[in-house]
Amino acid sequence: MEIIKQRPAVNPIVGKKESYWKKLKKDIKRNKYIYIMALPVIVYYLIFHYGPMYGVQIAFKDFNITEGIWSSPWVGTDYFVEFFKNFYFWRLIKNTFLINLFELIFAFPAPIILALLLNELRRMWFKRVVQTVSYLPHFISVVVVVGMLVDFTTQNGLINQFLGIFGIEPIAFLQKPEWFRTVYIGSGIWQGIGWGSIIYLAAMSNINSELYEAARIDGASRFKQALHVTIPGIAPIIIILLILQIGSMMSVGFEKIILMYNPMTYETADVISTYVYRKGILEASFSFSAAVGLFNAVINLTLLYLANRISAKVSETSLW
Repeated sequence: MEIIKQRPAVNPIVGKKESYWKKLKKDIKRNKYIYIMALPVIVYYLIFHYGPMYGVQIAFKDFNITEGIWSSPWVGTDYFVEFFKNFYFWRLIKNTFLINLFELIFAFPAPIILALLLNELRRMWFKRVVQTVSYLPHFISVVVVVGMLVDFTTQNGLINQFLGIFGIEPIAFLQKPEWFRTVYIGSGIWQGIGWGSIIYLAAMSNINSELYEAARIDGASRFKQALHVTIPGIAPIIIILLILQIGSMMSVGFEKIILMYNPMTYETADVISTYVYRKGILEASFSFSAAVGLFNAVINLTLLYLANRISAKVSETSLW
């Protein structure tokens, strides 16, 4: 009788893991200098972003500085429930969402439009001047920008003097809730439009010039070239940045708002980040502010995941 020798069973999972680590080892050896360049960035994120994540447990504890994080008593979701029942809960959600929504509608397309206009300029000296002038506000401190806004929007400020030419009564812009979002978003566009256009101009420079030549041969005007060649050429960049923007829909930088708002404008200006600042820093309610911040982060992560999934299905462009 012929004896059939069977090969020992191989665990496919182990085999895959070994092959993966071998491939990774070879890739590191082959691209070692690239990994060395990326190492400081990786270390930065590990220390300052992933390392502090152990502190998330503060949101589920009645944190006491003297007892420390591990020894503080566990309270579960009490602080989350307290936030959901808070009188200002819906106002905070509404203000945060509306400010981000208006930024998505008005501020997000602004750098794209500026980049399209700059791309059509043929006089290089004029293009460089416009780029330089539009970039400069990005390098101005937020404190200085808000100081300029306060000076410009006062009763005797530049804006009210200009409105007075047309017989319009002076408006206290920073003291009226209905004007806060307009001033905040408008100043943000002015400060970031030039800097934001850089990435789109870089993407436009990679578009094949033969596409423009073919469009001109077909009789396409410069507007139609921009519509059918330039915009599709930078569409992947636009989609990626749009996904990232949607992923931060519930986040608003508190520095500028804190400098701009006051109790008279809380109705439209108070957002989650400013509320966390007041509760966590001014009132020393660390556990409550950590719970609110964690809730905000979970919402942002959910929006990012949904936006990425929808983009992957609709445009076949996604982050992962």
